[in-house]
Amino acid sequence: MTGSDATVSFRLAYVPGATPAKWVRIWNERLPDVPLTLVQVPAAEASETLRRGAADAGIVRLPVDRTFFSAIPLYTETTVVVVPKDHLVTAVDEVSLADLADEVALHPLDDVLGWERPPGEPAFERPATTEDAVELVAAGVGLLVVPQSLARLHHRRDLTYRPVVDAPQSSVALSWPEEAHTDLVEAFIGIVRGRTVNSTRGGTRTRPQGPDQREDQRADGKGTRRKPAPTGRSARATTRGRRDGGAKGGGRGRPGRRS
Repeated sequence: MTGSDATVSFRLAYVPGATPAKWVRIWNERLPDVPLTLVQVPAAEASETLRRGAADAGIVRLPVDRTFFSAIPLYTETTVVVVPKDHLVTAVDEVSLADLADEVALHPLDDVLGWERPPGEPAFERPATTEDAVELVAAGVGLLVVPQSLARLHHRRDLTYRPVVDAPQSSVALSWPEEAHTDLVEAFIGIVRGRTVNSTRGGTRTRPQGPDQREDQRADGKGTRRKPAPTGRSARATTRGRRDGGAKGGGRGRPGRRS
């Protein structure tokens, strides 16, 4: 299959906790002929996925390498502590890191908050994933501090969470390799930024057109090509014809009197 015969598509990577469903729905409405494929990747692997071209753009967690990637920050998440429903923390609406100082705090290997010093007392060992850490919280081993979206993603009926007011936060962004800013990437940027379908930047970008291309476009169903303005003898004849025609209605283009 040649490159010109290949189906055009758009691949969007996204990290756990990100919810691109709304943007995917708008994409499918606006570009029904361009399939959008979702590629779920661990947060730590998102940049490498984009760097090797396995996705065209990604909903990722900041920071990213800004010498290679472009990024549009989307939102910053609330950080929460996940606890059993019968824990003392549930008696308040929010907590501080000082409130957790005497608690065993789980710090999974896929942590996305980038702690300088994790809160609380360290557990005997670090769980491999956030999902594993949630299971340990349910077993009464310790507490877990994560972005709210991850607490929701791994929700259990026997657990709940409370905001941690002074904890680090995780920001989410749309990112893509700077050298791969394609028309389809621009189309997705327009959707994420809320541009309407009629916005001049809401769809795909077009290449600059030359004079011949613009003339062809005006005659291609989007309007009738204008005839060139008459010049020289043709112009004088046209002007004289208009003047003579006007005279019949009352002279020199003035309306004639009604009888």
